[in-house]
Amino acid sequence: MGTTPESKPSVSANKAHKLPGQVVLVLQGGGALGAYQGGIYEALHEAGIEPNWVIGTSIGALNAGIIAGNPPEKRLARLREFWTTMEYKPWWEDSPFFAPWFSNSKHLEDLTNQAAHMMALFGGVAGYYTPNHALTFGGAKAALGVERAALYNTEDLEKTMTALTDPAWFNSGHPRLTVGTVNVKTGRMHYWDSARMPLGLNHVLASAALPPAFPAVRIDGDPYWDGGIYSNTPIEAVFDDNPRRNSVVFADQMWHISGPEPLSLEDVLSRQKDIQFASRDDSHIARQQALHRMRRIVRELVKMVPEEQRNSPEVREWASWGCGTFMHIVRLNAPYIEGEGNSRDIDFTTAGIRQRWKAGYDDAMRAIDKRPWEDETDPAAGVAVHDFKPDVLGKV
Repeated sequence: MGTTPESKPSVSANKAHKLPGQVVLVLQGGGALGAYQGGIYEALHEAGIEPNWVIGTSIGALNAGIIAGNPPEKRLARLREFWTTMEYKPWWEDSPFFAPWFSNSKHLEDLTNQAAHMMALFGGVAGYYTPNHALTFGGAKAALGVERAALYNTEDLEKTMTALTDPAWFNSGHPRLTVGTVNVKTGRMHYWDSARMPLGLNHVLASAALPPAFPAVRIDGDPYWDGGIYSNTPIEAVFDDNPRRNSVVFADQMWHISGPEPLSLEDVLSRQKDIQFASRDDSHIARQQALHRMRRIVRELVKMVPEEQRNSPEVREWASWGCGTFMHIVRLNAPYIEGEGNSRDIDFTTAGIRQRWKAGYDDAMRAIDKRPWEDETDPAAGVAVHDFKPDVLGKV
């Protein structure tokens, strides 16, 4: 730990797969649903595909921080340790009396789920957060300051992430790391990017500071919250990058864009979360396709300018707006898990974490096996979307 990274294993590995450009991994927020992202990374790692750039917000920023904060050979083990730390393990699972028939008992499974949800709400999650007891005496109106005014404190998360990441790797560029936050005072989205400035663990933690559950994290004097309250899938960071590069972007969708009509209050609350936190990729992509056509037109028009005029300041400025890059968006859509509801984002049960991890692995492996970036595409579009939806809705 603490040594300066020197190797570039992701470059040679990705060339072996003939990927048309940099590999970008975009990870959205979703609490316990983020186990799905662990499975995605495992599939990429197993296939020898290491991201050149990892972008995350909320739980996606924590997973991204672990990936970017370790050398390739340690990343998967560190991700597993992170999620194992947070697993809820009730005493009855290890009981000699209950254990023999625990896996076949629906009643005990329901009991575990209910106990896990109650613990997450009132007792916290191991290695992540604990109740903020300062609220016990002062209540919601207590002037605790923006760095303490929250339902929980995240000192345990800071300790966990400190143990699982190496600061030297955050700024190695292998991979590049970007995390999304919101400035509490200005209300504006702010991306912290290791390609633009040195990053530390506080930048990653700020991206996971979801109010009112978690307190703000102060950076350079200003308080910041979780970027998910503004943009939960930070794919715009890829589109707005300058200079633009050919890319294969693996983007997860843990919240369900479409769903059945809700019938109960529980269903309404669950559907509201889906709509609130689901990706806005479609609107970003449509805009980018239109912009790319304009960039392509600019590039072609510049070619028509007489050669003796192309080096003039005016033409060179116009030419800078032209672009011929292409981006493949590989969108991985998490399946519905049987029995999931409004509290699924705090489902830190062993079964829930493992189901979602396996779903992410299976979905990513299907995408890797199909290699959609090798399909014929219209270069004028500039962006191609390859949607991978779960084969079966229900239990993984």
